[in-house]
Amino acid sequence: MSKVTAGFSMSLDGFVADEDDGVDLVFKWYSIGDSTAEVEAGNATFSMSAGGAAYIEEAGRGAGVLVSARRTFDLANAWGGRHPMDVPIVVLTHSPPGEWVGKEGSPFTFVTDGVQSAIAKAREIAADKDVVVGAPSVTKECLKLGLLDEIHVDLVPVLLGSGVRLFEQVGEPIELVVSSASGNPHVTHLTYRVVK
Repeated sequence: MSKVTAGFSMSLDGFVADEDDGVDLVFKWYSIGDSTAEVEAGNATFSMSAGGAAYIEEAGRGAGVLVSARRTFDLANAWGGRHPMDVPIVVLTHSPPGEWVGKEGSPFTFVTDGVQSAIAKAREIAADKDVVVGAPSVTKECLKLGLLDEIHVDLVPVLLGSGVRLFEQVGEPIELVVSSASGNPHVTHLTYRVVK
């Protein structure tokens, strides 16, 4: 059965974006190192270390669909119509954007009736592949509802001091088990299984 996972690059003090929603510092590890490999991601190509490229490609192999929030969708300008993961995207929203609803070739499915419905729709689309949650607000709700199976954190050696926190106000304590840990001087890759 497929898993519901969440994955984020995060500062040591727990932020996935700065106060202006900037992510340059938390994604800096993408372009640090020997830059001997290129990774195609949606409409962009990243030059990164061979190890970083292998990690990104491996992480993307199991993904069948991405679940996002409308805020993230808007901040990313709908990723130009093609997310870097290049998979279908379920967007949780109160009001679907008219320019994308029913648009031919659109990778977006808009869900208006809550996180549980969004995850159910994503599972349907993903089939036997994983559902990847890519918005902090949706991740928090999935944790509260017991829908999340795994969390990936790419921990970067920077302190942002303020911004968008990933795990703020998740409610009751949630126990995790470390599944894997690896890294280099620029990033530590951590995977946790959510204990249910």
